[in-house]
Amino acid sequence: FVASEFVELQLLIEKFYLFRRSLWFWCLLWRLIRNNFRRMGVLLMSSELSNIKVGLAIVLLGLFFNIALGISFGANEGAYKDYVAEGIAAYPEVHDEKSQDKIWRYAQRTHFHAGGIAAFCLGLIILVMFSDLRSRMKKISSILIGLGSFYPLAWLCMFILAPSLGRSVAHEHIFTKLCTAIGVGGMLLGSLILLANIYLGRFRD
Repeated sequence: FVASEFVELQLLIEKFYLFRRSLWFWCLLWRLIRNNFRRMGVLLMSSELSNIKVGLAIVLLGLFFNIALGISFGANEGAYKDYVAEGIAAYPEVHDEKSQDKIWRYAQRTHFHAGGIAAFCLGLIILVMFSDLRSRMKKISSILIGLGSFYPLAWLCMFILAPSLGRSVAHEHIFTKLCTAIGVGGMLLGSLILLANIYLGRFRD
């Protein structure tokens, strides 16, 4: 009876050691898998970010421009209004009674559009990053979408030019038209590439 209990005890000890070794093995395997997945995730994320980094940089510049403009409004809004008033006083022949308010609105719209468009483009670029577009198409699409940040510059051009040229001339100026074409055209074309991929399965790897 004592011998049989001793044998059972030995078997229990052996099972315990086997279980411990097995547990150690699975823990080690889990750590290896987890670390490799982390490294793969970092590499994949780094690769995806490299595809969109140019477009992302353009959008971030637009976002920082919006923040800086808002800070300047808060710090010295009067400087903008004085700039408009001085231009109207120097060139009264190209202005009417609405010029002061309307030209000041150009500066405000620059601020509003810079923030709104930058946020919208940032969301689109994140979608581009997670889409199954080819790497080259991700770069192209993200850059085109990022160019949407040029559209607020059209309002800035009108604000800068209108006091000396008048509102109508500033609206039709080549710089205003150019910023509008680059901003709107780029964002629309980049968005169309993304939508064609999502809904039509185009431009995939």
